[in-house]
Amino acid sequence: EHYCPAYNTGKALNPMMIVHNIKEHLREKGDGDGLHTLAWPDSADGSPNLLGGIITAEELWACTTCGACVGNCPVFIEHVDTIVDMRRHLVLTESEVAPEVVRTFRNIEDNGNPWGLSSSFRADWAEGMDIPLLSELDEVPEYLFFVGCAGSYDDRQKKVTQAFARVLKAADVSFAILGGEEKCTGDPARRIGNEYLYEICAKANVDTLNKYGVTKIITTCPHCFHTIGKEYPQIHGNYEVLHHSEILAELLRTGRITLKAGTARKVTYHDSCYIGRWAGIYDPPRDIIDAIPNATREEMELNKVQSFCCGAGGGRMWMEEEHGQRINYARTDQALATNADVVAVGCPFCLTMLDDGVKHRGADDVKLMDLAELVDQSM
Repeated sequence: EHYCPAYNTGKALNPMMIVHNIKEHLREKGDGDGLHTLAWPDSADGSPNLLGGIITAEELWACTTCGACVGNCPVFIEHVDTIVDMRRHLVLTESEVAPEVVRTFRNIEDNGNPWGLSSSFRADWAEGMDIPLLSELDEVPEYLFFVGCAGSYDDRQKKVTQAFARVLKAADVSFAILGGEEKCTGDPARRIGNEYLYEICAKANVDTLNKYGVTKIITTCPHCFHTIGKEYPQIHGNYEVLHHSEILAELLRTGRITLKAGTARKVTYHDSCYIGRWAGIYDPPRDIIDAIPNATREEMELNKVQSFCCGAGGGRMWMEEEHGQRINYARTDQALATNADVVAVGCPFCLTMLDDGVKHRGADDVKLMDLAELVDQSM
């Protein structure tokens, strides 16, 4: 059974067949003295031929790096790494990327975020909230809140950032932000295959974090969480990184924040791939919902390790979706099938994608909220 969101919505990608076809190609062409036969001869129309013409660029760009194929593979094959590797060839050797991706790269290069907005606006969301910048403090607080590009610039996600900051302040958590010194973690660049641009972003952030002696970091974005926590150690960036669902669940468990009863609501939670499958964080988000008086939790059919991607991972947030059904519409339908009043998320991209889906389906009575907003609203 296929769990791949791209495959299931009519895209060209079949992760299992990519690996299988490479294997068959090696069997056919491998001649015992290395892999020089796996050259990349250009096809008749001049476009690059991936692996001797057995893999198309369309297949590679369809992947959301959600990890469902890896999670379900009985022999532990890591399809996503292979796909991202081949994307690197397309981007760095062939310069074969969609025009909208070129724009994203340029924005990250010039302004340190995919929207291309000035870094001087990065802390605008915090106006009047009395949140210290790391550069203003004599000593490092317990946590650095790494806000991320979406949390700093996206109008909808800024509300999540503010809600989360309010909860932290109410619980008397010691934290600060980097403001204009924060840069994109490089996640979109790396997933799309621009390893060079990723390195530039990552090194800049690690230099900043190490300069201040940061040890603990909280993020509201699963992609920042993954990249800083799991990939920055490769370049001497070693920090303890928490997703905001973990700290919210902990604050509730220890009674540092208490919630009051609101209206009775049915809540369904959408697992983000990067804190779900890639990190195994399934309980804290559910503990948060269960701690809210008058809220009942209703699971979608595909949840936890089998959760269905929102469609934005792997840099797909910045690409057009041209083939088959839109992945976010498929996931929205699965969420709406629970008849929930609230769809809860813990990721800015999931929020954007499902928001688009809910609007497209005309489900105006369904609220889409981040876990931080649910807590903030119930305090």
